[in-house]
Amino acid sequence: MSEKSLSAEALKDTEFTSKPLYVRQTRAAPPDNQEIPNEPASEKPVINLGEAPDGGLTAWLVVIAANLMLFSTFGLTNSWGVFQAYYEENLLRYTSPSAIAWIGSVQYALVYFPAILTGRLFDLGYFKIPCFAASCILVVCTFLIAECTQYWQFFLVQGLGIGVCCGIIVGPALVVVFHWFFKKRNLALSLTAIGASCGSTAFPALAQSLIPLIGFKWTVRVFGLVLIATLGLGNLFLKRRLPPVNVRGGLLNLQVFRNMAYSVFCISGIMAFLGLYTALTYMSVNAIAIGVSKNFSFYIIAITNAASTFGRVSAGLMGDKVGALNTMAAFTAVAGIVTFAWPFATNEIQLIVISCIYGFSTGGYVSLFTAPAAAMGKIEDAGRRVGMFMSLAAFGAIAGPPISGAISTASGGFVEAGYYAGGIILCAVVMLLLARYLHLGCLRGKC
Repeated sequence: MSEKSLSAEALKDTEFTSKPLYVRQTRAAPPDNQEIPNEPASEKPVINLGEAPDGGLTAWLVVIAANLMLFSTFGLTNSWGVFQAYYEENLLRYTSPSAIAWIGSVQYALVYFPAILTGRLFDLGYFKIPCFAASCILVVCTFLIAECTQYWQFFLVQGLGIGVCCGIIVGPALVVVFHWFFKKRNLALSLTAIGASCGSTAFPALAQSLIPLIGFKWTVRVFGLVLIATLGLGNLFLKRRLPPVNVRGGLLNLQVFRNMAYSVFCISGIMAFLGLYTALTYMSVNAIAIGVSKNFSFYIIAITNAASTFGRVSAGLMGDKVGALNTMAAFTAVAGIVTFAWPFATNEIQLIVISCIYGFSTGGYVSLFTAPAAAMGKIEDAGRRVGMFMSLAAFGAIAGPPISGAISTASGGFVEAGYYAGGIILCAVVMLLLARYLHLGCLRGKC
């Protein structure tokens, strides 16, 4: 088929387009009820994202499926604060908090790091089988947590096993939403991301309710049963719309870093994750330290993640109006300020207020962070581009909580750790604004 350019009508709502785009249409997208198997990828580009349906039964089922996948992955990993507090008080009470935090930080990092591989595999068409295999292993690892007694066992099963499996699932589950939505992509992403906050609320609440009744081991086994249901439904309805494409290059597309806006955006991601997980990891521990009951401390994480639900929806609606980068910068700035204030909370009311604001603001960032990376280039390379960003951000996620833990151990409190985390988050905001300026070339505009 002959080469054709996108019309002005298709381009007028494209946030990250500064030049006309040219694509080669190779074949039509399959009907909604037709599954695309893992197949060798074509070497030609595919149809443009502007032709996405932006709705319909299949498209919204994909959002629900991706929502369930994030419920199962981010929901479990973002509940690490509950495990951190329980391990410090019980199973690993003779291990330092900083060492225990390494389990959680490795888990956080591995949720993002495999995206550099899974994103490329997604572009090539290898999507359903890796997700299903990772889902099965994730369930097995969750059940194995109940059998662990030593630090190295928790690190291997919960840090490495669950982290890698979540990483294999998360990247493709986020990118596939771009196949089905264009004008409403930020809203679709935020609705997808609600799954993470719902899971991050449900798992801590379950832990608080079930541990006193049936013990830690059976509580974790209940987590495994929940994952069987959510991951099963997610794998059933998650599907791509566009055919796979073998774009030039291998695992990495280093040429994309010639785009200074993308490069600065990646740096901002590393800096953001260096700080964002500090309060989420240590808020429960700090609550116990200031005299809050252990029962209530478990609910702090649930409250934080519940508040992030509203932040994710608000960010999605705002992102479609003013742009993803503008929205992320505003929400992340609030998160940085609250991180400074968090260690100064002295009672339950103050902790609830801080956790609500913190959850709301961080929800705005994590619901949209894939949008700029996916939009800064062609859709057929979106998986690799998003994967590269997420893998770089993983370095911040793996280092952030242990650094904060070491600072709090050395200082005897969390005030200095709050200064460190809040400061690095605000530095990330500066980099977000710089990326926005580099892309637009001016100080004002939708981006």
